[in-house]
Amino acid sequence: MECLEGESCGRRLHPTLTCCFSCNSLQKRLPFLQWLPRYSLQWLQLDIIAGITVGLTVVPQALAYAEVAGLPVQFGLYSSFVGCFIYCFLGTSKDVTLGPTAIMSLLVFVYTLGDLSLAILLTFISGCIQLAMGLLNFGFLLDFISYPVIKAFTSAAAITIAFSQVKNLLGLQDIPRQFILQVYQTFRKLPSTRPGDAILGILCIAILLALKWMKDHTSRPYQGMSICHRICYLIVWIMTTARNALIVVGAGLVAYSFHVMGLHPFILTGKTAKGLPQFQLPPFSEITPNGTKTFSEMVQVIGSGILIIPLMGLLESVAIARAFASQNNYRIKTNQELLAIGLTNILGSFLSSYPVTGSFGRTALNSQTGVCTPAGGIITGLLVLLSLGYLTPAFYFIPKAALAAVIICAVAPMFDLRICKSMWKVKRLDLIPFFVTFLLSFWEIQYGILAGTFVSIIFLCYPIARPEIKVSDMDGLILTPMSGLSFPAMEYLKDKIYEKTFTVSSPQSVTLDFTHVTAIDYTVVVGLAELLSEFKAQGVCLTFSGLQPPLLHMFSSSGLTELHHFHSIETSGGSFQEDESTQPLLRNGIVSLP
Repeated sequence: MECLEGESCGRRLHPTLTCCFSCNSLQKRLPFLQWLPRYSLQWLQLDIIAGITVGLTVVPQALAYAEVAGLPVQFGLYSSFVGCFIYCFLGTSKDVTLGPTAIMSLLVFVYTLGDLSLAILLTFISGCIQLAMGLLNFGFLLDFISYPVIKAFTSAAAITIAFSQVKNLLGLQDIPRQFILQVYQTFRKLPSTRPGDAILGILCIAILLALKWMKDHTSRPYQGMSICHRICYLIVWIMTTARNALIVVGAGLVAYSFHVMGLHPFILTGKTAKGLPQFQLPPFSEITPNGTKTFSEMVQVIGSGILIIPLMGLLESVAIARAFASQNNYRIKTNQELLAIGLTNILGSFLSSYPVTGSFGRTALNSQTGVCTPAGGIITGLLVLLSLGYLTPAFYFIPKAALAAVIICAVAPMFDLRICKSMWKVKRLDLIPFFVTFLLSFWEIQYGILAGTFVSIIFLCYPIARPEIKVSDMDGLILTPMSGLSFPAMEYLKDKIYEKTFTVSSPQSVTLDFTHVTAIDYTVVVGLAELLSEFKAQGVCLTFSGLQPPLLHMFSSSGLTELHHFHSIETSGGSFQEDESTQPLLRNGIVSLP
């Protein structure tokens, strides 16, 4: 019953049954079948190294991002391992790692306000929407969110996330989450800064920046380098790559040392639930002090997050996958990526996960360490599970200031206004959706994204509604649309013709040159019929030139009569010549080709 040839399988498995899918289609839905037969020992070694490296990064980041989402820190780890295993089998990028991210954590808090039941339900609904989009091949919808909108959103999100951690960095209490109020209250309460948290947080940031600088400026090993130098390089590489883990562990040891001496200069993470999450249904209702919230009431509370969260999750993950696929010379399949992240979120909701997506920082780290296949994610997932099983008691002593330092350093590279200089040189209009998104995102994230996308779509549609029309005057007017015609442009075309023809003292004959028009719609056909009637009533000649056969067929199907068509326009001398061999014949009021 197995087919290993890689060809379409049409053999009969039973007198009344035939194989309903090919091996190729199975490989498309399960991409690991393409690389698994070629898997080698060398690939295994590189995947293990990459998996351990990413795992040392994902654990401290997961704890920190849960704080951004307003959830207990263990839920960051609950959200970090499911995607590692699912993506190994369904993902088409060797580099992408799925898990909690700064932007997704911020969005989760915006729509759930730290309500755990809402966050888990949102994970399930997001996964269903993402899975449905993948099955229906709706990946093209992501292409309508322009790059300026994406960059503006990520830059605004970087500022919002980083500033939200200032309170933890300085040990401030009772700071609101709304950005404007947060800025006001943070500055107002600066005199209440806790010295211990501030010193530790700033020191952690300084060490993280120093380690990153070392990573960027350390020369790679070369042939002939001594063993001593190679060992030193390896030590530096491990320290700089796992810098987040080193900071969290080091800060935790410092806090524990003070705790032993009876001192408490830092605000600590506190007690963390031990062990793996329980496998259970997502909460489709919620018991509150004011009664039970039904599923519909929970959905109403989430509001527009039902659409924003899955779309932003897909956008972030697919954009990252495309970037690294281009960098490393392979291709991804967008709709298959939607299936992978959708199934990850659906299964993750049964394990108390909040919505996840692709992580740019961890994906970059995965790529830099030489990962060969998505199997490296299995090692990362196992490290997260080991942390949940054995390390959660140690999380008690992690200072919140250290986690804040990790988040601030992680999101800082996302802030990038250099793109404004490039847009100014390339197309200045793109600055409008950029700044609309950037500024409104500080008010409400969803409004910034929606407004920026809306402005981008307006810019996209404007040339369709107002196409360029070239006007020539040679013994009669020649109007040449320089692009396709569709229903938004019909009134504009009619106004242009009326302006040039009927607003002058002596109307001229008009020729519509459709050489550049390859497609029209029913509204255009109706509009042209109205033009023909108007010109006939005024006693003015309206002719057509350069109509393609598909357009002639559409005119004939609509029953359009008295259509005078010229195959080409001879501009020399300004005369119009009708080609009898290609002129459509009018028979019984219907245009047809000879």
